[in-house]
Amino acid sequence: MGALHKGHLSLLKIASELTDIVVCSIFVNPTQFNSQTDLEKYPRPIEADTKLLEASKCDFLFLPAISEMYPDNDDKWEFDVGYLENVLEGKFRAGHYQGVTQIVKKLLDAVKPDYIFLGQKDYQQVMVLDRMVRVLHMPVELVMCPIVREEDGLALSSRNIHLSEIERRQALALSETLNYTKQNFEQETIENLKLDAWNMLSEAEGVIPEYFEICDTNTLLPVDSKNAAGIVALVAARVGNTRLIDNIILK
Repeated sequence: MGALHKGHLSLLKIASELTDIVVCSIFVNPTQFNSQTDLEKYPRPIEADTKLLEASKCDFLFLPAISEMYPDNDDKWEFDVGYLENVLEGKFRAGHYQGVTQIVKKLLDAVKPDYIFLGQKDYQQVMVLDRMVRVLHMPVELVMCPIVREEDGLALSSRNIHLSEIERRQALALSETLNYTKQNFEQETIENLKLDAWNMLSEAEGVIPEYFEICDTNTLLPVDSKNAAGIVALVAARVGNTRLIDNIILK
C-alpha cells in the first residue's frame, strides 16, 4: 500500500533473483480499513516511492486508481477465510481479510504473475492469501520473505512514520518480547512463555497489548506443547495511536 521502506525493497530484491520481470503494485485499498480516519491518514508518498522503485530491482509500477479497481461501485466480495477470519488480526480487525483477499485477487488477475512475494511480518495475511490461491486454483506461487528490522530490532512498517521519538523506543517492547520468547523457548513451557510475554508487554511503558499468541505455523491455531512441526509467536499492540504487529519463528 505504498510508503515503501527497506522491507518492501527486500521483496523486490528477492523477486528479481527468482524471476525475469518484477512488478510492484501500489494501491491504498479502501475495503480493508475498518476506520475512515485510518484510511485518510494512511501515508501516500508516491513521488518518494517511485524514486525508490526506479533505484531498485523493479521493472514496472502498477498504480491503479480506485475507479479502476472498483468500477461502478463494484465492492461486493465474500470469500470464506475460515477460522482465520476470527482469530488474532481477524478478531481485532473485523472484515479486514475480506478487503485483503478482494484486492489481491484483483491485482493478481490484472498482472497474472507466476509468483507473489509477501512479507513474513503479516504472517496471518500470508496464510489467508495462501488459502485463497489454493481454494480458487489460482496459477501463482506464494513466496514468504523474511522480516526486515532496524538495527535495534524494530520491524519495519509503513506505520512507524506515525511514532514519535519516545513511542519508537517504547515500540521496541514488541521485538524484545519476541526475542525473549525465542531465547527461552527450549527451557520454558508454552504456558509460561505466554505469561511472561504478556507481563512484559503489559508492564512496558506506553504499550497496550492486544494479543500475544504462540501458534502452529501451518494452521495458526494455538499450541500448548512443542510437538508441532513449526511454531510461531505473534504479537499486536498499540503504542500511542499506532497499532503494530510482529512475529518470530520459534521452531
